[in-house]
Amino acid sequence: MFRKKKEAGQAPQQTDPPSIPVLQLFSSGEFPEGEIQQYKDDNLWRVTSEEKRELERLQKPIYNSVRQAAEVHRQVRKYIRSIVKPGMLMTDICETLEDTVRRLISENGLHAGIAFPTGCSLNWVAAHWTPNSGDKTVLGENDVMKLDFGTHIDGYIIDCAFTVAFNPMYDPLLEATREATNTGIKEAGIDVRLCDIGAAIQEVMESYEVEINGKVYQVKSIRNLNGHSIGQYQIHAGKSVPIVKGGEQTKMEEGEFYAIETFGSTGKGYVREDLECSHYMKNFDIGHVPLRLPRAKQLLATIDKNFSTLAFCRRYLDRLGETKYLMGLKNLCDAGIVQIHAYSMQRKLLTWKHARFKFNAYPVPAIPGSVSLN
Repeated sequence: MFRKKKEAGQAPQQTDPPSIPVLQLFSSGEFPEGEIQQYKDDNLWRVTSEEKRELERLQKPIYNSVRQAAEVHRQVRKYIRSIVKPGMLMTDICETLEDTVRRLISENGLHAGIAFPTGCSLNWVAAHWTPNSGDKTVLGENDVMKLDFGTHIDGYIIDCAFTVAFNPMYDPLLEATREATNTGIKEAGIDVRLCDIGAAIQEVMESYEVEINGKVYQVKSIRNLNGHSIGQYQIHAGKSVPIVKGGEQTKMEEGEFYAIETFGSTGKGYVREDLECSHYMKNFDIGHVPLRLPRAKQLLATIDKNFSTLAFCRRYLDRLGETKYLMGLKNLCDAGIVQIHAYSMQRKLLTWKHARFKFNAYPVPAIPGSVSLN
């Protein structure tokens, strides 16, 4: 048996399922830029400014880290879309996705890996739900699933989400959120008021209707869920990008990194937090807090080593071999060291469905637009 010799200089191709780290697919170390949005109006001068071009050259290593994380996200997203089907356990979907991220990003402690737990919220749950160990929830034929996962290189986070629905009845709901997200990205840029982005998103979102089992619903923006700025090792860095009109007058600034995300609903357009929790995250601004419980001290050391201020879930603690940690985790939460992120939902009416799309925008100094819509 003879194997054909690979031609010299031929770039390796990704396998199916994906198994080759993205670093090996781009031997030059330069990763795809993603979609570029053109500057316009008062920002056109940035394209030809030598000062801004030099600033951009200095930031190139950061941009390349972001693009590497974005390429991993793109390849994982493409693969997961191809295999998800009704009847799968939600736990299996999440673990398959997360294991693929770990392979493609060449997971390396806090330098490269998963940025936060995979959200796979169903139907009336809008965000922040991931199965805990032992959960037997199964994806159904008529479910609407929001898949939200993150990748990072050196703490530079790619935070993207998409929606999966098998019943074509929900296509207008998905189209509304997709087009609203695209609108938000096109409106984003340096000196743009966040409230103006929200107004543009709402106008597009609420121009759609969806017919579910013979009843017509207007698609509504969920007014108390937002996009947000992102910092290094900080998924929510302080600024919110509304998806309805009437928000704050704060402007986007040069060098900031944003998740532009939209939530479309057939319900009332407002969610509340449920008491159940699956997402946790160490408080970014916390200083030293004395702890008396030895198990809490030990658990905090595990969190610092493996997650720092990145979000995690119970499945991740289980994977690290932690056991009997719930009391220690509660102690860390009660002390304000760890924050809980309960899932966001509406009252459980089967006709109320939420869809979600999210991509990243980075208002760069000179070369036109916002990277990396991957």
